[in-house]
Amino acid sequence: MEVLKVSHSSSPNKVAGAIAGVLSKTDEVEIQAIGAGAVNQAVKAIAIAKRFIETKGKEIYVIPGFVEVEVGSEKRTGIKFKVVARTSKEASFQENL
Repeated sequence: MEVLKVSHSSSPNKVAGAIAGVLSKTDEVEIQAIGAGAVNQAVKAIAIAKRFIETKGKEIYVIPGFVEVEVGSEKRTGIKFKVVARTSKEASFQENL
């Protein structure tokens, strides 16, 4: 699974484009962010990417979690977002189960 790292200075529109690009090739991408500013930019990017993905007949689902990342010589805890894309037909079928 491809991992995209987001910082507090990342452009949400550019990250959204990267998310959409990865999801056009595969059905999953992981976004990692350390710090409140980075998490904020990541969430905005996911919301923007949702618009791009919907035009292709897909829906996205986000599964948040924690991730340990090594920054220099120290370990930091960050937030990861697993973003999964499903076709609208597939998503509606799963909801009816």
